[in-house]
Amino acid sequence: MPQITIEHSPRLDRVHWEEFALALHPVVVETAAAKLEACKTRVLRTEDEAVGGETTNHAIVNVTIALLAGRSDETKAKLTEAVVELLCKHVGSEDGLTVHLSAEVRDLDASYTKAVL
Repeated sequence: MPQITIEHSPRLDRVHWEEFALALHPVVVETAAAKLEACKTRVLRTEDEAVGGETTNHAIVNVTIALLAGRSDETKAKLTEAVVELLCKHVGSEDGLTVHLSAEVRDLDASYTKAVL
């Protein structure tokens, strides 16, 4: 915990996603009282996507952060705002491309279990 998933369009392969993840982890720690060593991020490249009626000229990034239950809605909102702000800095704009950035914080299910080998 936290379990972080970044899904991004292939049009954003230019972004250094590992650098973004390393910048994101301290934000999660500071905002949601997590431990740095507990932050785990996976970066997934999507293949097919559409925005409205188009399949070109758009790129999508969505960051999902799953935390153990107990954070307030205010804390979750503060964290998603910080994530989108950080995304803006790392992704940037590109001529002819509309980039859609989003973030969500959700509670892990009570059944969540982990092991470290």
